[in-house]
Amino acid sequence: MPLPAYSALLLVGFLGGVHCIGMCGGIVGALSMGAPASIAIHLAYSAGRLLSYACAGALAGGLGEASMAMAGQWPVRTLLYLAANLMLIALGLHLMGRSQAIVLIERAGARLWHHLQPLTRRYLPARSLSQAFRLGVLWGWLPCGLVYSALATALTSGSAWHGAGLMLAFGVGTLPNLLLAGLLATRLQARLSDPVVRLGCGLVILGFGVWGLIGVVGLSPLPA
Repeated sequence: MPLPAYSALLLVGFLGGVHCIGMCGGIVGALSMGAPASIAIHLAYSAGRLLSYACAGALAGGLGEASMAMAGQWPVRTLLYLAANLMLIALGLHLMGRSQAIVLIERAGARLWHHLQPLTRRYLPARSLSQAFRLGVLWGWLPCGLVYSALATALTSGSAWHGAGLMLAFGVGTLPNLLLAGLLATRLQARLSDPVVRLGCGLVILGFGVWGLIGVVGLSPLPA
C-alpha cells in the first residue's frame, strides 16, 4: 500500500474524532469513575483498542486478498475501492449532519456487540493496566461507522499485513481525541459538538471519498 493510504487513514481517524467522542467518549471518561485520571490507564485502554483494530484489519485485508485471488483482480478490486470510498462519503455526510446512513451500518454490527458488552462491566472501573487493556480489546469491536469506513479501506489493501497496518494508522489517529476525552471529557465534547467543527471535519473526509471515487476510474482497463 502507498504511504498516502496510511496518511489518509491517520487523518480520517483524527478528524473522525467528532464521531469517536460520541461513541467512545463515555467509556473513556468512565475508566476511572471519579478517581484521579491516569494517563497510563488511558494508554493501556487505547493499546487494547488498537490491538482489536489491527486484528480486524488483518481479517479484512486477508478477506480482500482471497476475494481478488478467487474472482480475478480487476473487477473485485474496483468494487472494493468503490465501497471503501462510498463509506468515506457517507461518514463525511454524517459528520456534517446530512445523512444517517452510517447509523444504519452501525446497527448491522449490533448483534456481535450485544454479546460483548456484558463482558465490559467486569473491567469498570479500571483499577489496573491489565483491566484497562482488556476493556480496550473488547471496546475495539464496538459497532462504529468510523471504524467500518477504515475497515472498508483495509479490505482493499490486498494483504492481511497491510490491512492490519492501515487499521493501526487509523487507530493512532484517534488517540489524541480519546486521550483528551478521558482527561477533559466535558470540555472536549462541547468543543467537538460545535457545528462548524463537525462541518469542517466532515467536508475533509467527504473530500477523501470523492477523490477516491475519481481514482476508481483509473482502475478501469483501458480499451484496446
